[in-house]
Amino acid sequence: MAGYLHLIVKADAFELERGADQLSEYRFNTGTARHLFCRTCGIKSFYVPRSHPDGYSVNWRALDSSIGVSSTIVPFDGANWEAARATLD
Repeated sequence: MAGYLHLIVKADAFELERGADQLSEYRFNTGTARHLFCRTCGIKSFYVPRSHPDGYSVNWRALDSSIGVSSTIVPFDGANWEAARATLD
């Protein structure tokens, strides 16, 4: 589950149903990204990325497979993420 596969979700489409009290937050560098970790197991199931500060990046591998969401994986250049992000809009 720690091998992160990003599923970008708009903030108004994201709802954390329970467990907010079990999250720990970490910010670094610009402070824009909000890295949220489970206090118990350390998994980062979702976070607010610097590339999408008005949404969430959900870890596809942390989702229950029974929820019925399908995916298309698009390679992303993490070394030059700002330029790569601009090509997705």
